Amino acid sequence: MTTRPATADSQAAIAEREWDASLTAEFPVEEANPAPALAEKTSQGSLRSNFWWMLSGNAVYALCQWALLAILARLGTPAIVGQYVLAVAVTTPITVFFMLHLRAIQATDTKRDYQFGHYLALRLCAMAFALVVVIGVGLTSGHSGDTFLVITAVAVSAVCDSLSDIVYGLLQQRERLDRIGQSMMLRGLASVLLLSVTIAATGRAFYAILAVACGRLTVLAFFDLRNARQELARTGNPWQASIKPRWEPRRMLQLAKLALPLGLVMMLVVLSTNIPRYFVESYVDQAALGIFGAIGYLSVAGTMAVGALGDSVTPRLARDYACGRRREFGLFVLRLAGLGAALGAAGVLVALVAGGPLLKILYGPVYAERTDVLILTMIAAGIGYVASFSGYAVTAARFFRAQLPLFAAVALVTALGCWWLVPRWGLRGAAVALALSALTQLLGSGLILIYALRANTDDESSLRADGLSRCAS
Repeated sequence: MTTRPATADSQAAIAEREWDASLTAEFPVEEANPAPALAEKTSQGSLRSNFWWMLSGNAVYALCQWALLAILARLGTPAIVGQYVLAVAVTTPITVFFMLHLRAIQATDTKRDYQFGHYLALRLCAMAFALVVVIGVGLTSGHSGDTFLVITAVAVSAVCDSLSDIVYGLLQQRERLDRIGQSMMLRGLASVLLLSVTIAATGRAFYAILAVACGRLTVLAFFDLRNARQELARTGNPWQASIKPRWEPRRMLQLAKLALPLGLVMMLVVLSTNIPRYFVESYVDQAALGIFGAIGYLSVAGTMAVGALGDSVTPRLARDYACGRRREFGLFVLRLAGLGAALGAAGVLVALVAGGPLLKILYGPVYAERTDVLILTMIAAGIGYVASFSGYAVTAARFFRAQLPLFAAVALVTALGCWWLVPRWGLRGAAVALALSALTQLLGSGLILIYALRANTDDESSLRADGLSRCAS
């Protein structure tokens, strides 16, 4: 989540008019320069082109990510896959929190309150802290030496991904999602190639994952940063065109305060996804965790479509909401929700008709015995697709604070569901807990959107006046 996934203080935050507007009043920012907007306009891609590039990029990247898992499953054992899944489950909540979901802030920053250098500087500082925290958790977790090394390697790879992500935020803001799709393809293919070669040569997952990190760092240096430089050059302002970090503590602190709720919510989103894995590893074993993780990854076909379309429409949803086009905003969200439901139904149908043979072909006969888990996982994924589209809409409306209590509730429901169901039903219980988690997210996001669409006070109209005048011009 894609968001995706998320955004601070209490349930009363839902009633706030616009959190970003109040923050701007508290911390004044520079006026946006209208000249860059004119230059950027010529570089925008069409919605259809952006969608297909993002869909293609997500498809190739997701396929390559699955290939990494499949290589481990075919060449190793479910326990080895479980070790990798556990490493991802340990590192991802930490790294996602420190990423602060800055990409969503960039993509919806229609006034250009912050420059690319501010986002990059904050990302570099935050991810340095993230790496230290992950290593600390790994040292104190009590896992074996090999597991600790894999955790560290996965964290290094995540840091490399986070630097590309900050470039993606810029490109998404300028609606150049074709460049994002191309970068994702390059990163995915490089990962598969380097992992295959390295693990064949060394037989160590640790070295193979480090090789994946090196490949992604190479794509960042020679493709992503070049695209960022070209896009920033369109502004015609050398001060704004630099890709260097801008070490301005006051501005970085303002940006961090703005993004902190998003970072907390994204951590809760990822934590909700990984809580079942913690319970499976604790109450069953690492081999069962490998089976559960591999089966769960098959929902990625729908996830990549949701992510591609969500990333494509977020800037335009943000403009519709900022310009007061509430009816268009609401109808678009309903169409997205319908698409998510259709994707979910298709996944469940495939699991019912061909789940066993599909698992046997992809992973082997051991995995094919758990078609019951696949069906339940696809039901949970279908609910999650609709919830993810709702989350994109909430973020586009910039209701960041309201998402924090929502996803705290989602994580709590997931934990309680796993505590009750996993000891009794094993992997099936974990899948049902995921469905309860997605349903909680969907209901909460729906309530936030209803409030966002109905909010129409004189105070809000005043806050929107500048945006409306620009939309009319």
